Amino acid sequence: MTIERVIAIRPEPGCSATVARGREMGLPIAGFPLFEILPAEWEVLEPSQFDGLLVGSANVFRHGGEGLAKLRGLPVHAVGAATAKAARASGFTVEQEGQGGLQAVLDLLAGQQRNMLRLAGRDNVPLVPPPGIKLAERICYESRALPMSAQLQDALRQGALVLLHSAIAAEHFARECSRLQVDFGKVTLACLGPRIVDAAGEGWAAIHSAQNPSEAALLALARDMCHGKAIER
Repeated sequence: MTIERVIAIRPEPGCSATVARGREMGLPIAGFPLFEILPAEWEVLEPSQFDGLLVGSANVFRHGGEGLAKLRGLPVHAVGAATAKAARASGFTVEQEGQGGLQAVLDLLAGQQRNMLRLAGRDNVPLVPPPGIKLAERICYESRALPMSAQLQDALRQGALVLLHSAIAAEHFARECSRLQVDFGKVTLACLGPRIVDAAGEGWAAIHSAQNPSEAALLALARDMCHGKAIER
């Protein structure tokens, strides 16, 4: 199957950023966000209880609100470059900038004695603290699923490669395709990781997982798929 269009469905501003990076790589990519990010009410814990913040999304700093100011003295352990950049822009110091997912960031603290505060969205990946690490959590934003637009339906019915950044996105996208009777067999999926592959289910034209959970790897996978180089699963 020839792939003539790549589609990003993540919420803004991430969707536009993904589209821009994809176009820099020569991908025929467009954005149709299927989610929007909203702030959530949350209670700030006493900063003196913690040794650092564990953050898996730049949305924490975009939507965390006034409560973040009370935590600004704590160093941030960020999942990746975009989150670290958002942390610095919000006045935080970044102690660690990961590359392979938030669990990998947390695992690097194994053997130390630290109390960490995770700031996260309502739908997040469970983490297992390594020995010596205590982990508390506060939810400071949430993602709201949106109905699929007529324009996105038309694009999918012509055949497309869809980028999936999360298991929640995979599940919602599959439900919308079922609801609107979009032919799964005309849609190819590029997923950020194996957990997302599982969440997407079966019946797609093809489904592939990036080599590591980073946007660079996901876009490289999409490029390979467009050129027929990807090996299924």
